[in-house]
Amino acid sequence: MRTIWKGSISFGLVTIPIKVVSATENHSVSFRQVHTSDEGRIRYRKVCEIDGEEVSGEQIGKAYETADGSLVQLTDADLNALPLPTARTVEILGFVPVSSIDPYQLDRSYYLTADAGAAKPYVLLREALRRADKGAIAKLAMRGRETLALVRALEDDVLGMHTLLWPDEIRSAGGLAPGEQVTVRDAEIDLAYTLMDTLGEVDMAELHDEYREAVEALVDAKLTGRAPELAEEGAPGGAKVVDLMAALEDSVRNARQGRGEGEEAAEGGEEATVTPIKKTGRKKAAPRKAPEKKAAARKTAAKKTASREEAEGGQGAAKKAPAKKTQAKKTQAKKAGGRKRAS
Repeated sequence: MRTIWKGSISFGLVTIPIKVVSATENHSVSFRQVHTSDEGRIRYRKVCEIDGEEVSGEQIGKAYETADGSLVQLTDADLNALPLPTARTVEILGFVPVSSIDPYQLDRSYYLTADAGAAKPYVLLREALRRADKGAIAKLAMRGRETLALVRALEDDVLGMHTLLWPDEIRSAGGLAPGEQVTVRDAEIDLAYTLMDTLGEVDMAELHDEYREAVEALVDAKLTGRAPELAEEGAPGGAKVVDLMAALEDSVRNARQGRGEGEEAAEGGEEATVTPIKKTGRKKAAPRKAPEKKAAARKTAAKKTASREEAEGGQGAAKKAPAKKTQAKKTQAKKAGGRKRAS
């Protein structure tokens, strides 16, 4: 991997020479601007606004624009001579739990490798961070600016560094929350939790960029003269949710079926059951009646069993239900059979 910065880590009086390499790479799809009539590439020329002449890269410098519009030219030598302790040093300021860093502050990620002769102090810092389960907050000047950084021990036995945004670079979220008063019922939260539990965890290694793959397939189809694969028409996005509970229940059902748990698990199993909530103020019946019918069937069976037990209980039970002639006949027949056996 290409080294993009060289310097040292300042850990108290300990200096650790390091190299910085990028930990990420961009696989996003990139397009070229072309002339639609003949597919000629569109080119941009760098032109001086004063004389109108095209300027080469060797003739282009940098300048700082002041509030009144004045330009002050600065050279690389001027910037390299700035009196900054972080010009070539990752200056450690202190240590914090890694979990205390707001993800919004994370900017870019890098690997830190030990330079020649720095293996022992490098491993020392790595193991100290690992044992303390903390990260080091540092400052360094890189790519034309001074930035905050988080240095931490990674599982691959290397030190990782994440550049951080300054606190004043993170915008406030004030005023972005829903303005109206919203009440969420416990049953809705429980059902949302059931959906989260059903979806389960995600293996990040299995995720991939489907957009890039679709673009590459489209390009390949155009090159070979085949008809490109078109997207299927689905439900329009951004629709208003009318019945939140029904939407959550359907989501749980779809998630379980997607995991191959089957229709029985989708209706509610032992792992995570969903109790339907009775809706008031509506004359229409609920769309799913299967659970209620099963409950009614169990109640009817229980009543029949109770009636048989009362009928077999003796004369007291017969007095309570004089209308059941059939049951009384069965009782008399049993008594007659008993007298014959006794004789």
